[in-house]
Amino acid sequence: MNQVMNEKQISGNFTEDWLPVKQIMNGMIQLEDGSYVTGVKIAPKNIFILDSGTQNNIIYNLQNFYNSIDFEFWLLVADRPVDIDVYVSQLQLMYNNAQNNVQRKLIMQDINKANLFTSRDYDIVDTEYYILFKEKRLEIVQKRLHNIISGLANAGLQSTQTSNNDLRMVLDNFLNGGDQINFGTVM
Repeated sequence: MNQVMNEKQISGNFTEDWLPVKQIMNGMIQLEDGSYVTGVKIAPKNIFILDSGTQNNIIYNLQNFYNSIDFEFWLLVADRPVDIDVYVSQLQLMYNNAQNNVQRKLIMQDINKANLFTSRDYDIVDTEYYILFKEKRLEIVQKRLHNIISGLANAGLQSTQTSNNDLRMVLDNFLNGGDQINFGTVM
């Protein structure tokens, strides 16, 4: 009896015990009740560098798009950690191949700025934007994905269906406060 009680106490301490995720595949989270959670990842676009007419047009088209959605959805903003070492290496190669002093100076400014971020205790992240929804029938999932991608394209925004990696990152972000869990070998 005590062994059964101890097993229940141990199993009740894990997120997997209360989170109804069965599996993540094909850019969808399949839940234990047979429904799917999926959506689109929206490429960020800084509309504030555009002229006011273009800004207003994008905002108007987004309003129309959001008003056309006739199902429950979630807008998510999530931060994904970024390793900028590859970027700094590419800048260093560009610096070495630069032909004139003006180019070299501009590239060096970028290298110094990147080094400033990495030398301090900053978390360097990419901010990602998602629209997610839940549905049981796969044909409706595909129709909704198409409508969302088309509606965002009409508003001047690029989007793609979420990948398995995107969905894992979103779950990590919300369940672990943005900390990514990396398990290593125990010696």
